[in-house]
Amino acid sequence: MLQRYNHDIIIAIEAILANKMRSFLTALGIIFGVAAVISMLAIGNGAQEEIMAQIEQVGVNNIIVKPVVLQNVSGGDESEVEEFNGFSSGLTLKDAQAIKELLPSVNQISPVVSVDYNCSRNGQSMRVKVEGVSDHYFNLFNLPLASGEVFSEAQQEKGLAVCLIGENVRARMFKDTHPIGEMLKVGSNWMKVIGVIEPRDFTASASDEMGISSSDNKVFVPEKTMLIRFVNRSKLDFEALARQDNDEESNTTSNINQLDKIIVQVQQTEQLGASAELIRLILLRRHKGNLDFEVTVPELLLKQQQQTNRIFNIVLGAIAGISLLVGGIGIMNIMLASVLERIQEIGTRQAIGATRNDIVVQFLSEATLISVIGGLIGVALGIFLAQMITVFADIKTIITPFSVLVAFVVSSAVGIVFGFFPAQRASQQDPVESLRH
Repeated sequence: MLQRYNHDIIIAIEAILANKMRSFLTALGIIFGVAAVISMLAIGNGAQEEIMAQIEQVGVNNIIVKPVVLQNVSGGDESEVEEFNGFSSGLTLKDAQAIKELLPSVNQISPVVSVDYNCSRNGQSMRVKVEGVSDHYFNLFNLPLASGEVFSEAQQEKGLAVCLIGENVRARMFKDTHPIGEMLKVGSNWMKVIGVIEPRDFTASASDEMGISSSDNKVFVPEKTMLIRFVNRSKLDFEALARQDNDEESNTTSNINQLDKIIVQVQQTEQLGASAELIRLILLRRHKGNLDFEVTVPELLLKQQQQTNRIFNIVLGAIAGISLLVGGIGIMNIMLASVLERIQEIGTRQAIGATRNDIVVQFLSEATLISVIGGLIGVALGIFLAQMITVFADIKTIITPFSVLVAFVVSSAVGIVFGFFPAQRASQQDPVESLRH
């Protein structure tokens, strides 16, 4: 019996080889369908990995508080300033301390003050971003040290002249020496380097609004060091502000915020929403009802983006699946036409002893082989397309064995399903009528 079916399969192979162009055109729908499935899934997997990397970069369970810098615009609509109920000192270190004391779900917290400065050493100089942070900052954003150590309690409390540097700063300023213990001039201050941050990959799609940014071109100092030695924007020049307010042509920004952001990490993911609302209420009370700040939850935003991306992938997969469906219909049409063309061949086989099962196996094998060959070509084309998308569109793609297996199995199943009806139709031909035809 097995030998007999092997003979039927050989006949199917001979039929495919005898009509190479028709077989290739029949397989085109499967080829492009499989290629579309693999390339679309590769794009989806790449986007998924980027989102997960962003979630790791923004830290687990982080909440970010940023100030809203007020615009002094003369002649503006009075309704724009009605929400401000009185003088607010902006986002300050005391706000961070209040959140830490009043919010029971806080795990770690770090204020952040960011200013651009030039740093120099031995005739070399470069522009860097100097950030005043606490020692918890490096845990909040998963920033491991390549060497050295983070700030001690004493260094933070006393505002000592110490710093940690990013990889690019180390490579530029300390080419021939180990930086730990060396001095680096930042602005007008000489700072002792006590640690070097490990370099980290930074995707272009990551948003600084979510707290993500490369640490490679940064110099980190204790927050009190920043406020004492570099800049403290809460020390207002009230006369200058008054002159600015009375200037009819004034259209400038007054940033009185001592801090550029506060990073708050809560203990459990489930606490993110409630904690963000409590932080908003605490700061509203401290800022005399002025909503001059914004509270964002990066992980929730990224998870929403992840969910949107998942839905998008399903839509793309469905569109690619339609290509496979069209390919299957194409196979069925061609095989039905083939049955009509080969009625005499079918009658001859039946006359010399072929059973209906033999005819079914022959035509079903032909449809399945076309699908399998088309699936293999589609897999190769899909992998090639995914690589071209990465090279020319700069979109990250990841091809997984699962996506290749799914596309190939579906393409084979399409051949079996859509090839069965033509095979059944062929087996039901009357031998006498077929020979007469």
